[in-house]
Amino acid sequence: MTTERTLLYTGKSKTIYDIGEKDVVLVEFRNDATAFNGARHALLEDKGRINCAVDAFLMGVLAKNGIKTHWLKRLGPTEILARRLDMLKVECIIRNRAAGGICKRLGLERGRVFSPPLFEFFLKDDALGDPLLTEDHILLLGLATQEEISTMKVLSYKINDILSPLFSEVGFDLVDFKLEFGYYQGELFLGDEFTLDGCRLWDQKTGDIYDKDRFRQDLGDVIEHYKQAALRLGIEV
Repeated sequence: MTTERTLLYTGKSKTIYDIGEKDVVLVEFRNDATAFNGARHALLEDKGRINCAVDAFLMGVLAKNGIKTHWLKRLGPTEILARRLDMLKVECIIRNRAAGGICKRLGLERGRVFSPPLFEFFLKDDALGDPLLTEDHILLLGLATQEEISTMKVLSYKINDILSPLFSEVGFDLVDFKLEFGYYQGELFLGDEFTLDGCRLWDQKTGDIYDKDRFRQDLGDVIEHYKQAALRLGIEV
């Protein structure tokens, strides 16, 4: 796309540009892979293109099921047009199984099933290590109101109800995932992304990992597993 653009924000794996249109931004998915709050970094060929395709597909699924998202349209292999949201400074995590930090934090066995799924809030702050938040913390810090807290939880559970069966149909367990929300014209919308960078995905038969834990744990074949996950979902990459 040749539209004139002005840099707004550079994240770990995405860049946000102003393109001169009201309430609209251009989002570029890059090949950067990071872990441990940016302490580990690499460039993985095709990662941006695959994540852009996966995000486009899953945001489309969510929109068809009544979830309002920032996603507008795909502009090219690694770029999308999105609504400009006023983001809340919290991350919402849904856990269907125990994995990652919660195992260490609570001494849980990896793979333990949570029924019902577990919901957690975290502060979006790399410098502080994205600490766990209680609802009282959120209210104390003025990060969200009680109504916003309730809305984010309801939407997160609804998204889980939509996507978990979708992944299960192609042989994956959606272990956990991260969501971020922001305001657009007075309403809370899903923002950020839904890609293999922001969720954990395990093969139901083999337990093989198809998400960014392959990079975190130095398992290798990160992009090959990303491609295979996309293809199993019917996404052309």
